[in-house]
Amino acid sequence: MTLSFWRYAHLALALFSSIFLLLASVTGIILAVDAVQEKTLPYKAEDFNKITLGETLSILKKVYPEITELSVDYNQFVTLQAIDADGNDVKAYIDPKTGKTLGTPAKKTEFINWITSLHRSLFLHEAGRFFVGVISFCLFLISISGFVLVLKRQRGIRNFFSKIIKEYFAQYYHVLLGRLALIPILIISLTGTYLSLERFNFFMGEEKTKPVKTELSDKAKTTSIFNTTLLSDVKKIEFPFTDDPEEYYIIELKDREIEVNQVTGAVISEKLSPMRTQFAALSLDLHTGRINGIWAIILAIACINILFFIYSGFAITLKRRSSRIKNKFKASESTFILLVGSENGSSFRFANSIQKQLINHGQKVFVSELNKFSTYPKAEHIIVFTSTHGLGDAPSNATQFKTILERQNQDQNIHFSVVGFGSKSYPDFCQFAIEIDQLLEKQKWADRYLDLQTVNDKSAVEFVEWVKLWSEKTGIPLATTPSLYNHVPKGLQKLMVLDKTPISETEHTFILTLRANARAKFSSGDLLAIYPANDSRERLYSIGNHSGNIQLVVKLHPNGLGSGFLNALEPGNVIKAQIVKNPAFHLPKKAQKVAFISNGTGIAPFLGMIEQNKAKQELHLYSGFRMETPTLMAYKKFANIMMQKEHLDNFHVALSREAEHIYVMDLIKRDSSFFTNLFKKGGVVMICGSLAMQKDVEAILSELCIAKGLKTLEEYKANKQFLTDCY
Repeated sequence: MTLSFWRYAHLALALFSSIFLLLASVTGIILAVDAVQEKTLPYKAEDFNKITLGETLSILKKVYPEITELSVDYNQFVTLQAIDADGNDVKAYIDPKTGKTLGTPAKKTEFINWITSLHRSLFLHEAGRFFVGVISFCLFLISISGFVLVLKRQRGIRNFFSKIIKEYFAQYYHVLLGRLALIPILIISLTGTYLSLERFNFFMGEEKTKPVKTELSDKAKTTSIFNTTLLSDVKKIEFPFTDDPEEYYIIELKDREIEVNQVTGAVISEKLSPMRTQFAALSLDLHTGRINGIWAIILAIACINILFFIYSGFAITLKRRSSRIKNKFKASESTFILLVGSENGSSFRFANSIQKQLINHGQKVFVSELNKFSTYPKAEHIIVFTSTHGLGDAPSNATQFKTILERQNQDQNIHFSVVGFGSKSYPDFCQFAIEIDQLLEKQKWADRYLDLQTVNDKSAVEFVEWVKLWSEKTGIPLATTPSLYNHVPKGLQKLMVLDKTPISETEHTFILTLRANARAKFSSGDLLAIYPANDSRERLYSIGNHSGNIQLVVKLHPNGLGSGFLNALEPGNVIKAQIVKNPAFHLPKKAQKVAFISNGTGIAPFLGMIEQNKAKQELHLYSGFRMETPTLMAYKKFANIMMQKEHLDNFHVALSREAEHIYVMDLIKRDSSFFTNLFKKGGVVMICGSLAMQKDVEAILSELCIAKGLKTLEEYKANKQFLTDCY
């Protein structure tokens, strides 16, 4: 079945039952805590599971002249109803080894009885019990659909407990805790459902609920059960009224009821309890946790998890709905078609803003992804808002656009405009937008309306320049205030600058150390997102964990927005940023051998990984620099210290501007046997630095794999033996 089916089923069931699950979970926590509290009462004898029935009966006969009944509850507390030597009525917990009174049985408090009634029937009596059974079954279906969704997310049962990619808090812990609590929640839901069905005689007729009398063997008729039956197997004993051998003990065990000769201990008759009764007792034990304190605690934790799942599930749904494309009009009736290409959703913000304004001006507008390009019979304008991913590549939701465009011909002429989003820090600035603009120009049905407009770093000021041109030509007045298009993420952390150390004046490179909030958790290989212009323009830097602090290696670029902002900081300054988890680029703990490959400031996360290598994994660092500089000398000094501590095995350096002109790719060719053995033995290659370097390294390693008869580089990528974090 499709992912959407399971997702919608999971959501629909949760919506239907959420309020009742909330009540059931809260009351379930209280009842589980009460079950644990009962276990702490001092009414259970030591080594209870070793006490025989005969041992207890002989002791009780000596202490009490007349005994009516003895019962053992789910806490293994022994209750006796008798008359003592002074003629007083006794109904108390006793020590089965001595007959000594331990305490008086107390009824449940009114509060616990009230909670129990609410949990079982919502105070609606039989109708309420039926409804609670339905909710229990819904919880079972929610668990199953959630299990399927996790399987699909983790790509199979083998990866069910593998690392979860953390996108945001609610998503991560919804999956993590869901995996851990799956079995207890399934047991809670199944037993709750069974108890409700059993209550209404769903499974079998009345004749099948009666005990079944069995034929006794000769051994059972002659063997005394007093010395072979443990008191822990007994539920209740009804004592004979007199010493007449014709009067018997009636003993209720967990699975049967027997009549026993009071003199010989031989079984006179036996009636087996029906399976329905046994299943009901087992279900009640599992559902309430009354027989085991640890299980009761697990049930309480599972109920707490259900409360969290209600919160996190709705948080996930709201977040997903907020990022969904919301269209008031259909594509077939709209005159304005806004097509978006975006890797992380930021381009949608600009398109959605334009959509709202056009609708307010009475226009029919339809927003869609580039991969969903189709025919638009009423369209007069097509506006493309697209970013560029990687080395001039299409973002993930636009990879099929070029192919679809060739197949979908429009029946009428349509004006087109293209707005490209990118960063001038990269040589392929807005390359994909340029290609889309050129492709549309070649279509017979497409009429250019405006020249390609590019926007650097999501600049609202530059975007407004396109808005002005388009508004002037169409006559539709759109907002030209940049602040209306700005967006700064919420929940940024405050980070204090601890140290700023220049390491190369010629290369304008420096190390920046920041102190994060004490609750912030991060690892080397994660990313730091900063917003230097206090708007939506984001800069990402790979970080290293240096003694619990965030460490960046930064190179100052001419007119660099991010590097210029960081370069202006001084110790004591405080900035707002956010740590972006990047688990796909953490040091693999299970890999015995790892090769780091970097150039420039891409060395930063590897420095942190090496410093944190307490397990002394075999690490090899390959780095490319232009020439011998103070920066490189500092790295070599650090590497020597780490090699002495056995945190690093080798540091290989390539200098591209020195006399020999050696590049990182030359080092890989030189050590081809090392990389061959590394891949064969399950080792990992990690690359951080420029995209151009990554492309060259991939080409060399791909050739190496083919030449040595290894798997393809794509297969090693799929096996997580080749990890990249390049920009």
